[in-house]
Amino acid sequence: MNTHESEVYTVAPEMPAMFDGMKLAAVATVLYVIVRCLNLKSPTAPPDLTYQDTTLSHFLLKSCPILTKEYIPPLLWGKSGHLQTALYGKLGRVSSPHPFGLRKYLPMQDGATATFDLFEPLADNQSGEDVTMVICPGIGNHSEKHYIRTFVDHSQKQGYRCAVLNHLGALPNIELTSPRMFTYGCTWEFAAMVGFIKKTYPQTKLIVVGFSLGGNIVCKFLGENRTNQERVLCCVSVCQGYSALRAQETFLQWDQCRRFYNFLMADNMKKIILSHRGVLFGVGSTKMVDADLSRLYTATSLMQIDDNIMRKFHGHNSLKEYYEKESCVHYIHNVSKIRLLFSE
Repeated sequence: MNTHESEVYTVAPEMPAMFDGMKLAAVATVLYVIVRCLNLKSPTAPPDLTYQDTTLSHFLLKSCPILTKEYIPPLLWGKSGHLQTALYGKLGRVSSPHPFGLRKYLPMQDGATATFDLFEPLADNQSGEDVTMVICPGIGNHSEKHYIRTFVDHSQKQGYRCAVLNHLGALPNIELTSPRMFTYGCTWEFAAMVGFIKKTYPQTKLIVVGFSLGGNIVCKFLGENRTNQERVLCCVSVCQGYSALRAQETFLQWDQCRRFYNFLMADNMKKIILSHRGVLFGVGSTKMVDADLSRLYTATSLMQIDDNIMRKFHGHNSLKEYYEKESCVHYIHNVSKIRLLFSE
């Protein structure tokens, strides 16, 4: 009995110390994750610039000194793109403007119906000319997204007319009129919108703007045919990809949470596709079968969705062929006499 009591009294005092050690380890782990996720240890530095040694490049660098200055972000949250994305995703909805525009419908040759929203300027443009921004949003996005609303509102107040493409199938209240959705590099709908603007406003000049996937589309559009570059002052491409084939491996990496973002974008694409499954997988569809729908349900990446669904809209035989044909890297060299501005 005495031996048992002695054992109890010698072991019990060690338990609180062990729990304290576990608490310290947990706190240290959380702090390490916070420091890594917020990039608090990352040094500040000027941006890396890649450009051709031309007179135009030197003019832009001289006119925009911020391009070569060291970027000093706000404390704590400023170094983390993840936190900035999350904060804007929530707070941006509170103060997001609501610009008023008119929705236009354009019938396509294959039976699809392209839509875009047209916003007139709210002030005189400083140049004294009529200038229209033709805007292509990111993957699965449209004119009602908060970042597009904010961009349009600011542009209107600076005297620009804005035309915003709604990616085919992206608007939740617009039904598809043919078994086809937007893809990574299909320029048909964007070309139809630009053609409408040029015809309706014969004196207007264009500024082409593309976000993410939209950046690939607008650069590919400009390079597909030199006539597409007529009346275009410049092209602004924000956070775009140039070669989907080269980006495949990057999207599957866990570094910088890329695989997680890939999963979120794939989940959003699944919702968009499934919202139109009656048209895409119905009796009138000859490109999709029930097996494609089954594989869509289990897809966890954009590449799986592209391979099983997206490439088939235009009859590509493989994912490699689809990415090769839809990437602007094979067309951008045809763009001339236009200032191409890229932002990453």
